[in-house]
Amino acid sequence: MNKLPRFLERYFWDVEFEKIDSDASSRDILARLLEYGDERAIGWMKRNFTMHQIEDVLFHYRSVSPQSANFWALIFNIDKKKVLCLQKPYLEIRRRHWPY
Repeated sequence: MNKLPRFLERYFWDVEFEKIDSDASSRDILARLLEYGDERAIGWMKRNFTMHQIEDVLFHYRSVSPQSANFWALIFNIDKKKVLCLQKPYLEIRRRHWPY
């Protein structure tokens, strides 16, 4: 089991930080850091995960907000048409649940 560095603990307030396995939970870790990470956390993410893994989260995970996904698509030069949470059906569902 690969442990996360202690400075990332603040991003995982809802789980037992010591039990997080960076290999088994890589998609959840990436989604959390893409959504909430600061410069240090993003630097660690880029050193420890491949661009393919980051793209996989953006392409298949809906837990990243549209605002964050749009930002990372611009930063990483990713086609927004491939980002799941930026697709029209997802945005329509989101607007029905959160109409603001």
